Amino acid sequence: MPTTESTTPYPTATPSSPPPPQLWVGLDWGDTQHSYVWQDRSGQREEGTLEPSPEKLHQWLQSLGERTGGRPVRLALETRHHPVLHALVQYPWLEIYPVNPVTSARYRSAFTPSGASDDLPDARVLLELVRDHADKLRPFHQPDALSLQLTGLVQARRALVDRRTALTNQLTILLKSYYPQALQLFESLNSALAIALLRRWPNVIDLKAAKPGVLKRFYYQHQVRSAALVQARLDLIKSTVALTTEEATVSVAQMQLQALLDQLEIVRKHVARFDVQIKRVFARHPEASLFRDLPGAGPQLAPRLCVAFGTDRTLYPDPSSLQKFLGVAPVREKSGHQLWTHWRWRAPAFARQSLIEWAGQTVRYCHWARTYYERMLKKGKKHPAILRALAFKWIRVLWKCWQQRTPYDDARYARQLLHRQSPNAVTP
Repeated sequence: MPTTESTTPYPTATPSSPPPPQLWVGLDWGDTQHSYVWQDRSGQREEGTLEPSPEKLHQWLQSLGERTGGRPVRLALETRHHPVLHALVQYPWLEIYPVNPVTSARYRSAFTPSGASDDLPDARVLLELVRDHADKLRPFHQPDALSLQLTGLVQARRALVDRRTALTNQLTILLKSYYPQALQLFESLNSALAIALLRRWPNVIDLKAAKPGVLKRFYYQHQVRSAALVQARLDLIKSTVALTTEEATVSVAQMQLQALLDQLEIVRKHVARFDVQIKRVFARHPEASLFRDLPGAGPQLAPRLCVAFGTDRTLYPDPSSLQKFLGVAPVREKSGHQLWTHWRWRAPAFARQSLIEWAGQTVRYCHWARTYYERMLKKGKKHPAILRALAFKWIRVLWKCWQQRTPYDDARYARQLLHRQSPNAVTP
């Protein structure tokens, strides 16, 4: 139940500053209940809990809107509760401030050295942060509809790809335990050929019983047309010896094999469906032309780069702001006479990984990127560190193209590098 009390009024704005919100709200989102604390401009405060249901949440939000007459309300919640953001953005008078869990935890521990924590005090911490330190927080900006949809699609696809990788790893381990020769009969487990072969011949005995003509037709039907390759695989099959013929072991392994193949087929089917939908949405995105033809981007990475940048150019007034947000810019710390550099924490991992993966692809397709990579290798730098540094450089280049709405021109940039006598320039 809510409780209301009156406290010392919070100072009002000066004539030269914008008017403050009518309410400040701290919302702690829990699994079994949600706790909130709000304070208005007069200092009146209310604390309470909400049942974890959409109906109760919207009812509470509507009551806040009625109380303030639809005037601004500033609300803070921890960033790990992303699903509730989709409900909050439906109320245009809400100014939403996602708070990093580390920020709220350290703020709380500063005044609670014992480490004690529960939902209502957490909501009070969020209220204090949004009321007293909003200038140090980053307000939430809802992406446009196409960017929001494309973001969901590429993230969901990546989750499916990770699941597919896990399944192929499990299949590899299983086959090595009783049927290792199968791994030499196809290029990849993530293929229609591999799935069909393992379904038809799930053990060495069945495989060796197959006639050469049947095997040749099988490979031909699955687009393996190299006579030399097919013959090499037939020779391998002819010489194979079963790792084990123990029925108790092989029968269980075959059941596991069928279960994993069923899952892999389903995941492959849905990855293909996501690929089709991503292509359609990306083609309609207003920023697609800036990312579609980037060197090494391709149909998977180009949409991911697009959503990493977004459409709101006011969020990143300079390239360093974007480098820091994406977590590519390193952090330098100094204490006394010591200075050290470390990985930036709490950055959006998916967006950061998109930039780093793409930077790795540009080494293959972009001359100056390859030159930089090779220079760093000669200096003794490690592969992951080089790609992070290369992504850092690419963000500066893409930020300029993005701000000016001009697609990247590799030849033009190469000429600029030559003009500046950059060590990454490639002499024609």
